[in-house]
Amino acid sequence: MPKFLDFESFAADEQYLNELKATKDSSDTNTEEKEALQSWINSVESRVTDIIKDIYEKKLTPFQAIQVARHIERPSTLDYIKILCGEDFFELHGDREFGDDKAIVGGIGKIGEYSLMLIGHQKGHDTEENINRNFGMAHPEGYRKALRLMKMAEHFKLPIITFIDTPGAFPGIGAEERGQSNAIAESLAEMSEIRVPIICFVTGEGGSGGALALGLGDRVYMFEYSVYSVISAEGCAAILWNDSSKVEIAADSLKLRAKDLLEAGIIDGILPEPLGAAHRNYEAVAEEIRKCIFKELPCLNQNSADELIIQRYKKFRGMGKYTTIQGELDAESEGKN
Repeated sequence: MPKFLDFESFAADEQYLNELKATKDSSDTNTEEKEALQSWINSVESRVTDIIKDIYEKKLTPFQAIQVARHIERPSTLDYIKILCGEDFFELHGDREFGDDKAIVGGIGKIGEYSLMLIGHQKGHDTEENINRNFGMAHPEGYRKALRLMKMAEHFKLPIITFIDTPGAFPGIGAEERGQSNAIAESLAEMSEIRVPIICFVTGEGGSGGALALGLGDRVYMFEYSVYSVISAEGCAAILWNDSSKVEIAADSLKLRAKDLLEAGIIDGILPEPLGAAHRNYEAVAEEIRKCIFKELPCLNQNSADELIIQRYKKFRGMGKYTTIQGELDAESEGKN
Protein backbone atom coordinates (compact mmCIF):
# COMPACT_ATOMS: atom_id res chain seq x y z
CA MET A 1 0.00 0.00 0.00
CA PRO A 2 1.48 3.40 -0.96
CA LYS A 3 2.39 5.91 1.74
CA PHE A 4 0.19 9.00 1.50
CA LEU A 5 1.30 12.56 2.21
CA ASP A 6 -0.73 14.80 4.54
CA PHE A 7 -2.25 16.86 1.73
CA GLU A 8 -3.31 13.83 -0.36
CA SER A 9 -7.01 13.99 0.51
CA PHE A 10 -7.79 11.10 -1.83
CA ALA A 11 -6.09 8.54 0.44
CA ALA A 12 -9.32 7.10 1.89
CA ASP A 13 -11.02 6.98 -1.51
CA GLU A 14 -8.07 5.20 -3.08
CA GLN A 15 -7.92 2.65 -0.29
CA TYR A 16 -11.64 2.06 -0.76
CA LEU A 17 -11.05 1.67 -4.52
CA ASN A 18 -8.37 -0.96 -3.93
CA GLU A 19 -10.70 -2.85 -1.61
CA LEU A 20 -13.41 -2.83 -4.26
CA LYS A 21 -11.00 -4.19 -6.88
CA ALA A 22 -9.83 -6.92 -4.51
CA THR A 23 -13.46 -7.85 -3.79
CA LYS A 24 -14.25 -8.08 -7.50
CA ASP A 25 -11.22 -10.25 -8.22
CA SER A 26 -12.04 -12.69 -5.40
CA SER A 27 -15.80 -12.65 -5.81
CA ASP A 28 -17.81 -15.65 -7.03
CA THR A 29 -20.89 -13.55 -7.80
CA ASN A 30 -22.76 -13.80 -11.09
CA THR A 31 -22.04 -11.74 -14.19
CA GLU A 32 -24.72 -9.13 -13.50
CA GLU A 33 -23.43 -8.42 -9.99
CA LYS A 34 -19.85 -8.20 -11.28
CA GLU A 35 -20.91 -5.71 -13.92
CA ALA A 36 -22.63 -3.59 -11.28
CA LEU A 37 -19.53 -3.73 -9.09
CA GLN A 38 -17.30 -2.79 -12.05
CA SER A 39 -19.56 0.18 -12.78
CA TRP A 40 -19.16 1.37 -9.19
CA ILE A 41 -15.38 0.83 -9.38
CA ASN A 42 -15.24 2.98 -12.52
CA SER A 43 -17.17 5.74 -10.77
CA VAL A 44 -14.91 5.74 -7.72
CA GLU A 45 -11.79 5.55 -9.92
CA SER A 46 -12.94 8.56 -11.94
CA ARG A 47 -13.52 10.54 -8.74
CA VAL A 48 -10.07 9.65 -7.37
CA THR A 49 -8.41 10.60 -10.65
CA ASP A 50 -10.14 13.99 -10.67
CA ILE A 51 -9.02 14.70 -7.08
CA ILE A 52 -5.40 13.74 -7.82
CA LYS A 53 -5.35 15.93 -10.93
CA ASP A 54 -6.84 18.84 -9.00
CA ILE A 55 -4.16 18.58 -6.28
CA TYR A 56 -1.11 17.96 -8.45
CA GLU A 57 -1.94 20.08 -11.47
CA LYS A 58 -3.62 23.06 -9.79
CA LYS A 59 -3.12 23.27 -6.05
CA LEU A 60 0.35 21.85 -5.30
CA THR A 61 2.30 24.45 -3.30
CA PRO A 62 6.11 24.73 -3.31
CA PHE A 63 6.36 23.17 0.15
CA GLN A 64 4.10 20.31 -0.92
CA ALA A 65 6.34 19.83 -3.96
CA ILE A 66 9.26 19.42 -1.54
CA GLN A 67 7.33 16.71 0.30
CA VAL A 68 6.67 14.89 -2.98
CA ALA A 69 10.35 15.18 -3.97
CA ARG A 70 11.32 13.65 -0.60
CA HIS A 71 8.74 10.84 -0.71
CA ILE A 72 10.38 7.72 0.71
CA GLU A 73 8.99 5.59 -2.14
CA ARG A 74 10.25 7.93 -4.87
CA PRO A 75 12.62 6.06 -7.22
CA SER A 76 16.32 6.58 -6.57
CA THR A 77 19.41 6.06 -8.72
CA LEU A 78 19.64 2.26 -8.47
CA ASP A 79 15.91 1.94 -9.21
CA TYR A 80 16.38 3.83 -12.47
CA ILE A 81 19.54 1.91 -13.35
CA LYS A 82 17.83 -1.43 -12.78
CA ILE A 83 15.00 -0.50 -15.16
CA LEU A 84 17.16 1.24 -17.77
CA CYS A 85 20.13 -1.15 -17.84
CA GLY A 86 18.80 -4.43 -16.48
CA GLU A 87 21.77 -6.77 -16.12
CA ASP A 88 23.99 -4.51 -18.23
CA PHE A 89 25.38 -2.54 -15.28
CA PHE A 90 28.59 -3.02 -13.32
CA GLU A 91 28.88 -0.97 -10.14
CA LEU A 92 32.26 0.53 -9.22
CA HIS A 93 33.31 1.39 -5.68
CA GLY A 94 35.68 3.59 -3.70
CA ASP A 95 37.56 6.85 -4.11
CA ARG A 96 41.04 5.22 -3.90
CA GLU A 97 41.85 7.51 -0.96
CA PHE A 98 39.59 6.81 2.02
CA GLY A 99 36.71 4.46 1.31
CA ASP A 100 33.43 3.78 -0.45
CA ASP A 101 30.54 6.15 0.22
CA LYS A 102 27.18 4.40 -0.14
CA ALA A 103 25.36 7.72 -0.54
CA ILE A 104 26.72 7.93 -4.09
CA VAL A 105 26.64 5.00 -6.49
CA GLY A 106 28.09 4.68 -9.95
CA GLY A 107 29.28 2.34 -12.62
CA ILE A 108 29.30 1.39 -16.28
CA GLY A 109 26.00 0.47 -17.89
CA LYS A 110 24.34 0.14 -21.25
CA ILE A 111 21.06 1.74 -22.31
CA GLY A 112 20.04 0.70 -25.79
CA GLU A 113 23.04 1.17 -28.06
CA TYR A 114 24.84 3.52 -25.65
CA SER A 115 27.53 2.48 -23.19
CA LEU A 116 27.49 5.04 -20.38
CA MET A 117 28.90 5.99 -17.00
CA LEU A 118 25.96 6.34 -14.62
CA ILE A 119 26.45 8.17 -11.30
CA GLY A 120 23.97 9.39 -8.71
CA HIS A 121 22.91 9.99 -5.14
CA GLN A 122 21.31 6.99 -3.49
CA LYS A 123 18.62 7.21 -0.81
CA GLY A 124 16.75 4.37 0.87
CA HIS A 125 13.11 3.32 0.84
CA ASP A 126 12.94 2.60 4.58
CA THR A 127 14.70 3.76 7.74
CA GLU A 128 17.32 1.01 7.76
CA GLU A 129 18.30 1.57 4.14
CA ASN A 130 18.32 5.34 4.60
CA ILE A 131 20.72 5.01 7.52
CA ASN A 132 22.94 2.74 5.40
CA ARG A 133 22.88 5.30 2.58
CA ASN A 134 23.17 8.28 4.97
CA PHE A 135 19.88 9.62 3.58
CA GLY A 136 21.62 10.40 0.29
CA MET A 137 24.01 12.89 1.92
CA ALA A 138 27.48 12.20 0.56
CA HIS A 139 30.83 12.48 2.35
CA PRO A 140 33.86 13.84 0.47
CA GLU A 141 34.86 10.32 -0.54
CA GLY A 142 31.52 10.07 -2.34
CA TYR A 143 32.28 13.08 -4.49
CA ARG A 144 35.83 11.87 -5.06
CA LYS A 145 34.44 8.51 -6.16
CA ALA A 146 32.07 10.28 -8.56
CA LEU A 147 34.91 12.35 -9.97
CA ARG A 148 37.10 9.27 -10.34
CA LEU A 149 34.36 7.61 -12.39
CA MET A 150 33.92 10.73 -14.52
CA LYS A 151 37.64 10.73 -15.28
CA MET A 152 37.39 7.05 -16.20
CA ALA A 153 34.46 7.85 -18.49
CA GLU A 154 36.50 10.59 -20.13
CA HIS A 155 39.41 8.18 -20.69
CA PHE A 156 37.16 5.57 -22.34
CA LYS A 157 35.01 8.18 -24.12
CA LEU A 158 31.80 7.19 -22.33
CA PRO A 159 29.01 9.78 -21.99
CA ILE A 160 28.09 10.53 -18.36
CA ILE A 161 24.58 10.42 -16.88
CA THR A 162 24.04 11.77 -13.36
CA PHE A 163 21.02 11.41 -11.07
CA ILE A 164 20.63 14.14 -8.45
CA ASP A 165 18.63 13.46 -5.30
CA THR A 166 20.07 14.71 -2.01
CA PRO A 167 19.20 17.14 0.81
CA GLY A 168 22.82 18.31 0.54
CA ALA A 169 26.35 17.18 1.28
CA PHE A 170 26.82 15.65 4.74
CA PRO A 171 27.88 18.44 7.20
CA GLY A 172 29.45 16.22 9.86
CA ILE A 173 32.80 16.86 11.55
CA GLY A 174 34.46 13.88 9.88
CA ALA A 175 33.33 15.03 6.45
CA GLU A 176 34.70 18.51 7.08
CA GLU A 177 37.98 17.09 8.37
CA ARG A 178 38.36 15.05 5.17
CA GLY A 179 37.76 18.09 2.95
CA GLN A 180 34.06 18.25 2.11
CA SER A 181 34.07 21.75 0.60
CA ASN A 182 37.24 21.02 -1.36
CA ALA A 183 35.78 17.80 -2.77
CA ILE A 184 32.69 19.66 -4.00
CA ALA A 185 34.75 22.52 -5.45
CA GLU A 186 37.05 20.06 -7.20
CA SER A 187 34.07 18.22 -8.66
CA LEU A 188 32.66 21.47 -10.06
CA ALA A 189 35.99 22.53 -11.53
CA GLU A 190 36.72 19.14 -13.08
CA MET A 191 33.19 18.58 -14.44
CA SER A 192 33.41 21.86 -16.32
CA GLU A 193 36.30 20.45 -18.34
CA ILE A 194 35.28 16.80 -18.78
CA ARG A 195 35.67 16.03 -22.48
CA VAL A 196 32.61 13.82 -22.95
CA PRO A 197 28.88 14.65 -22.96
CA ILE A 198 27.20 15.00 -19.54
CA ILE A 199 23.43 14.81 -19.03
CA CYS A 200 22.08 15.50 -15.53
CA PHE A 201 18.67 14.58 -14.12
CA VAL A 202 17.26 16.07 -10.91
CA THR A 203 15.07 13.15 -9.93
CA GLY A 204 14.02 14.19 -6.42
CA GLU A 205 15.51 16.75 -4.06
CA GLY A 206 18.42 18.80 -5.40
CA GLY A 207 19.90 20.46 -2.32
CA SER A 208 22.73 23.00 -2.27
CA GLY A 209 26.33 22.26 -3.29
CA GLY A 210 25.84 18.58 -2.58
CA ALA A 211 23.50 18.46 -5.58
CA LEU A 212 25.41 20.89 -7.77
CA ALA A 213 28.55 18.74 -7.45
CA LEU A 214 26.86 16.29 -9.85
CA GLY A 215 24.96 18.93 -11.80
CA LEU A 216 27.44 20.66 -14.10
CA GLY A 217 26.20 19.06 -17.30
CA ASP A 218 25.71 19.93 -20.95
CA ARG A 219 22.01 19.28 -20.41
CA VAL A 220 20.17 19.51 -17.09
CA TYR A 221 16.63 18.17 -16.75
CA MET A 222 14.25 18.07 -13.80
CA PHE A 223 11.28 15.87 -13.14
CA GLU A 224 8.00 17.70 -12.83
CA TYR A 225 7.71 17.39 -9.04
CA SER A 226 11.39 17.51 -8.14
CA VAL A 227 13.02 20.56 -6.50
CA TYR A 228 16.42 22.21 -6.89
CA SER A 229 17.64 24.94 -4.56
CA VAL A 230 20.66 26.61 -3.00
CA ILE A 231 19.36 25.71 0.47
CA SER A 232 16.52 23.70 1.99
CA ALA A 233 13.33 25.56 2.86
CA GLU A 234 13.89 24.65 6.52
CA GLY A 235 17.44 26.03 6.44
CA CYS A 236 16.29 29.21 4.71
CA ALA A 237 13.56 29.80 7.33
CA ALA A 238 16.05 29.24 10.15
CA ILE A 239 18.62 31.66 8.72
CA LEU A 240 16.31 34.46 7.57
CA TRP A 241 13.67 34.41 10.31
CA ASN A 242 14.97 32.05 12.98
CA ASP A 243 11.49 30.60 12.82
CA SER A 244 10.70 27.11 11.52
CA SER A 245 7.01 28.01 11.10
CA LYS A 246 7.96 30.19 8.11
CA VAL A 247 9.13 27.18 6.07
CA GLU A 248 6.27 27.54 3.57
CA ILE A 249 7.12 31.20 2.96
CA ALA A 250 10.75 30.19 2.44
CA ALA A 251 9.76 27.44 0.00
CA ASP A 252 7.73 29.91 -2.05
CA SER A 253 10.52 32.51 -2.04
CA LEU A 254 13.25 30.08 -3.13
CA LYS A 255 11.58 29.37 -6.51
CA LEU A 256 12.74 25.77 -6.32
CA ARG A 257 10.21 24.02 -8.54
CA ALA A 258 11.01 22.82 -12.04
CA LYS A 259 8.82 25.41 -13.77
CA ASP A 260 10.54 28.25 -11.85
CA LEU A 261 13.99 27.00 -12.76
CA LEU A 262 13.08 26.55 -16.41
CA GLU A 263 11.82 30.13 -16.56
CA ALA A 264 15.09 31.30 -14.98
CA GLY A 265 17.17 29.39 -17.53
CA ILE A 266 18.79 27.16 -14.91
CA ILE A 267 17.57 23.90 -16.47
CA ASP A 268 16.99 22.79 -20.05
CA GLY A 269 13.70 20.98 -19.70
CA ILE A 270 11.07 19.32 -17.52
CA LEU A 271 10.24 15.61 -17.65
CA PRO A 272 6.60 14.72 -16.90
CA GLU A 273 5.61 12.42 -14.08
CA PRO A 274 2.66 10.00 -13.97
CA LEU A 275 -0.56 10.89 -12.19
CA GLY A 276 0.25 11.21 -8.49
CA ALA A 277 4.05 11.56 -9.03
CA ALA A 278 7.00 9.30 -9.81
CA HIS A 279 6.66 6.92 -6.87
CA ARG A 280 3.45 5.54 -8.38
CA ASN A 281 5.03 4.30 -11.61
CA TYR A 282 8.80 3.69 -11.76
CA GLU A 283 8.73 2.37 -15.32
CA ALA A 284 6.99 5.47 -16.67
CA VAL A 285 9.54 7.91 -15.26
CA ALA A 286 12.46 5.68 -16.29
CA GLU A 287 11.08 5.72 -19.82
CA GLU A 288 11.15 9.55 -19.78
CA ILE A 289 14.86 9.39 -18.92
CA ARG A 290 15.48 6.87 -21.69
CA LYS A 291 13.72 9.05 -24.27
CA CYS A 292 15.66 12.12 -23.12
CA ILE A 293 19.01 10.32 -23.40
CA PHE A 294 18.15 9.07 -26.88
CA LYS A 295 17.14 12.60 -27.91
CA GLU A 296 20.12 14.49 -26.49
CA LEU A 297 23.11 12.17 -26.95
CA PRO A 298 23.09 12.17 -30.78
CA CYS A 299 23.15 15.99 -30.72
CA LEU A 300 25.90 16.20 -28.09
CA ASN A 301 28.01 13.53 -29.82
CA GLN A 302 28.20 15.74 -32.91
CA ASN A 303 30.35 18.22 -30.97
CA SER A 304 34.08 17.87 -30.50
CA ALA A 305 35.45 17.71 -26.95
CA ASP A 306 36.62 21.33 -27.21
CA GLU A 307 33.18 22.45 -28.40
CA LEU A 308 31.50 20.65 -25.51
CA ILE A 309 33.68 22.48 -22.98
CA ILE A 310 33.13 25.88 -24.61
CA GLN A 311 29.36 25.42 -24.75
CA ARG A 312 29.25 24.14 -21.16
CA TYR A 313 31.22 27.18 -20.01
CA LYS A 314 28.89 29.57 -21.85
CA LYS A 315 25.83 27.77 -20.49
CA PHE A 316 26.73 28.27 -16.83
CA ARG A 317 28.37 31.68 -17.24
CA GLY A 318 25.19 32.91 -18.89
CA MET A 319 22.98 32.13 -15.91
CA GLY A 320 21.64 34.87 -13.67
CA LYS A 321 21.35 38.63 -13.97
CA TYR A 322 24.28 40.87 -13.28
CA THR A 323 25.80 44.26 -14.18
CA THR A 324 29.49 44.78 -14.85
CA ILE A 325 31.41 47.61 -13.17
CA GLN A 326 32.05 49.12 -16.60
CA GLY A 327 28.32 48.95 -17.32
CA GLU A 328 27.57 50.87 -14.11
CA LEU A 329 30.17 53.51 -15.00
CA ASP A 330 28.72 53.89 -18.49
CA ALA A 331 25.21 54.30 -17.07
CA GLU A 332 26.43 56.89 -14.58
CA SER A 333 28.24 58.80 -17.36
CA GLU A 334 25.11 58.82 -19.55
CA GLY A 335 23.09 60.19 -16.63
CA LYS A 336 25.45 63.13 -16.14
CA ASN A 337 25.36 63.97 -19.85
